[in-house]
Amino acid sequence: MYMWFTVLAGLAVLLFSYIRTFHPYFSEDCAYILRSLKLGFRLIKYKTTKPFYSILDCFLDAVNRHPDKIFVHFEGRAYSYGEVDKRSNKVARALQAEARLKEGDTVALFLSNEPSFMWTWLGLAKLGCPAALLNFNIRSKSLLHCFSCCGAKVIIASPELQEAVEEVLPTLREQGIRVYLLSDSCSAEGITAFSDKISQASDEPVSRELRANIHIRSTALYIYTSGTTGLPKAAVVTHERVWAASFVQAACGVTAEDIFYINLPLYHSAGFLVGMVGAIERGMTVVLRRKFSASQFWEDCRKYDVTVMQYIGETLRYLCNTPKKENEKNHKVRIAIGNGVRTDIWSDFLNRFGNIKVRELYAATEGNIGFINYTSKIGAVGRVNCVHRFFFPYTLIKFDIEKEEPVRNSEGLCIEASIGETGLLVGKITHRSPFVGYAGNKQQTEKKRLRNVFKKGDLYFNTGDLLRFDHEKFVYFQDRVGDTFRWKGENVATSEVADILTMAHCILEANVYGVKVEGHEGRIGMAAVTLRDGEDFDCLDTYKQVVSYLPTYARPRFVRVQPCLEMTGTFKMKKVKLVEEGFNPALIKDPLYFLDLEKKTYIPMTEEIYRAIASRETKL
Repeated sequence: MYMWFTVLAGLAVLLFSYIRTFHPYFSEDCAYILRSLKLGFRLIKYKTTKPFYSILDCFLDAVNRHPDKIFVHFEGRAYSYGEVDKRSNKVARALQAEARLKEGDTVALFLSNEPSFMWTWLGLAKLGCPAALLNFNIRSKSLLHCFSCCGAKVIIASPELQEAVEEVLPTLREQGIRVYLLSDSCSAEGITAFSDKISQASDEPVSRELRANIHIRSTALYIYTSGTTGLPKAAVVTHERVWAASFVQAACGVTAEDIFYINLPLYHSAGFLVGMVGAIERGMTVVLRRKFSASQFWEDCRKYDVTVMQYIGETLRYLCNTPKKENEKNHKVRIAIGNGVRTDIWSDFLNRFGNIKVRELYAATEGNIGFINYTSKIGAVGRVNCVHRFFFPYTLIKFDIEKEEPVRNSEGLCIEASIGETGLLVGKITHRSPFVGYAGNKQQTEKKRLRNVFKKGDLYFNTGDLLRFDHEKFVYFQDRVGDTFRWKGENVATSEVADILTMAHCILEANVYGVKVEGHEGRIGMAAVTLRDGEDFDCLDTYKQVVSYLPTYARPRFVRVQPCLEMTGTFKMKKVKLVEEGFNPALIKDPLYFLDLEKKTYIPMTEEIYRAIASRETKL
């Protein structure tokens, strides 16, 4: 007997040794797959539960369990689950009485990061009303476009955004749009002050009958994503997608006892769905900041005992660029959830701030496939595993960068990319992994559908992203295709920027693209332009156009004046060579200009400015 015990023990040691040597991520894979299966079964349960159990019902259950537990800390104030619930009841009743809202009516939220965003959305959810989350940086044409494409008849705005609303107010009034300002008073004709009406409303619970017809496939939200051509697109987010996104925290190992720090905008899917809604799913406490502050970040974490933080690549870079302090590892943060961090910044972040589990994500608001790097592998955005691929079929296909289209064989079908080869990520559109598309934009919705991928008649979602799978089954993000680039954590649609540039009286055509800057995440905006006959480049007028109509992150910091713009055979503007040449005046013979924020104009680009940017003396 002893001999058999010794043999079995020896075999167990050998097996353990084999797994550690040849499958070092075996235990992490098993733990993640088990968590994913549990969450998947929960989602199936919610799909079939009658009446429909929404994330709002999850919030109400949390209110019943722990009404006095803090839901959100904000600028020195703490709001409990019970208090947020009562405030949302007031919002719902005030909107029902004043705006006559009913189930299915869409309401646009033009709000900054503040607790009122949370209870206003909850109030709308109690009425069964989808919310369109407007980016508070957009103005003028973009604001009107984003508002109109979701079909909203009501807009609720923060007082600090009143001026932006007034810019488009004549058009809103023509369309019969009701505008409410979260303020006690407002002198502008056509805008109704709404805070007093909310405060006077009852905080008694709202009847469930008001949202009786909402189901798992009903639209819950519209979240805006920049298109490859033109203005932002309103991605339709169903209640099913809300649930799926809320599970990200659970999949990363976050618990109800954790404290989650949200410093990303709530109009983004990261801040709203992964952050706020994920916190509701966990029944936890969040710390909300109006905007990200590198200097205050760790102080906030220590003050509120933050254990889970959220990031984009830029925020980690900002943190790593702050002056070093002795107490940098003196905090309770154990998990960081986000996307877009460079490998060198990732390593620097861990070296400076301690052993934090960085959970890098890959996903798109409207997409049907996503990844989570649940290991400590630096640089990867996820791992390939058979269970994930079975439930949500996806693959990488060969892609022609120059033609900007998939490579197809003699039968007209796509070709799967090899292990280690960069390819276009596509996700099969099925009942389990649907692609709903964009509100009021059938053309853009159809553009994201890729047909006849591996067999005639099949249908896939085209992510527009190039990824790579390595031999260890890790997933790496490589680049974006098309006409969108990312800067300061925001997607920039080149066509929208080009339209604004051609409003300058001197500019005939504009070709907008993103160029890399050493030491910075993403790509910064640059434009190659041609001028109208007899015109010189008007630095001041061009500056006024981009500052008036574009948010900071979308403004082209460099302008290159060319005699003509190169076109492809299908009359698309060529960008590859322009991107490669960048903004170095020593290499570019064309006139080159730099947007100088201090001088409030474009100025001639010099080698001195180039060196200042390269050495980071000049901030971008």
